[in-house]
Amino acid sequence: MKKRACVVQFLGSNCDDEGVRAIALAGFEVEKVFYTEGLNESIKYDLIFIPGGFSYGDYLRTGVMAARSKIMEDVAKRAAQGVSVVGVCNGFQILAECGLVDGVLMKNSGGQFICKNIYLKTNENSANKIFAKLSCVNKVQIAHGEGLYYNSPDGIKKLQDENKIAFYYCDADGNIVPDANPNGSLAKIAGVFGGKNNNVIGMMPHPERMVETGFSKQFFECFL
Repeated sequence: MKKRACVVQFLGSNCDDEGVRAIALAGFEVEKVFYTEGLNESIKYDLIFIPGGFSYGDYLRTGVMAARSKIMEDVAKRAAQGVSVVGVCNGFQILAECGLVDGVLMKNSGGQFICKNIYLKTNENSANKIFAKLSCVNKVQIAHGEGLYYNSPDGIKKLQDENKIAFYYCDADGNIVPDANPNGSLAKIAGVFGGKNNNVIGMMPHPERMVETGFSKQFFECFL
């Protein structure tokens, strides 16, 4: 029997179809769930994907209104039960606003929206080994205006001490250097783990957009 996944669709989501395609290619049975429907308690999901976009038009603050929707209460409940939850771009912002991952996302250091391919380094020392089969360095796309990951110095140290950093921005050779950091994220952080069992992942780059390179399939196969 195939594992089951859902893609949460908000008003303003714009990467939901890419998510459905990429997750299906990895071997999941996948469906979209509109945010007003909530998660059906009778359906068991193995993966919940919160896509990018501009939920609620980014009014007030990116992700804050979506974070207070009923469906995110359902997502938090599933996360507490151990279900894998992945939030990408706007999904990362929503997870941060919910407190499911630590930190906040702020305007890019350059003040401009960025859309380009960058390099992403998998943290091989992370507390969650779910991405152990991924290549150490992968080319991935970013598309965001508020992707600067911020946390307090103590918060950054706690993430480092607990190995909760999932991904870093790097150059083509895997060097974690300032020039490879596209948005000014502190400690060059591109993704973090959250949840009691590190089963919640918030990340800014878009793995679901890299279908042609094969990275999308490889990424979501990690959750099978």
